[in-house]
Amino acid sequence: MNTPVIGVLALQGDVREHLIALAAADAVARPVRRPEELAEVDGLVLPGGESTTISKLAVLFGVMETLRARVRDGMPVYGTCAGMIMLADKILDPRSGQETVGGIDMIVRRNAFGRQNESFEAALDVKGITGDPVEGVFIRAPWVESVGAGAEVLAEHDGHIVAVRQGNALATSFHPELTGDHRVHRLFADMVRANGTAESL
Repeated sequence: MNTPVIGVLALQGDVREHLIALAAADAVARPVRRPEELAEVDGLVLPGGESTTISKLAVLFGVMETLRARVRDGMPVYGTCAGMIMLADKILDPRSGQETVGGIDMIVRRNAFGRQNESFEAALDVKGITGDPVEGVFIRAPWVESVGAGAEVLAEHDGHIVAVRQGNALATSFHPELTGDHRVHRLFADMVRANGTAESL
């Protein structure tokens, strides 16, 4: 699989920016809203936005259960900000009715870095990404309170976990799609390629 097809869950949030970043990482990028569209992609990005809204829309559009099943079956998935919350097995302070996809053994705290007007950027050393530090954009960002034995911490900021990987699931508190630096998306595209190669053996 030289050119993976990677979807972006296009229910709410910064979908366009992820589509551009994935294309720059040599993937075919498609918006995904419905189960039949999800069936046509090799991996999926869960974008930033409002995690409660994305959760409710995923149920409304009938995609939540299919998404959970594909993640359980090993489909590569990458969540940024709200997407990180969606991939957590547990949310410390969930809103009423909020559901997650799960997939990473971690406990996440919503809006941990503050409100919209407390947004900031920080240079981050991210495990698995070479060269200069990654510029992380934090907007109402969560952080990871703790991870289980199966999850690997890839980056921290001010003593808080902000990037995690577990198997084929990747999550960041920050928004690399807003910076023009596509190395995190390239890392994810490589994960999708590797998964396709493994399935073909």
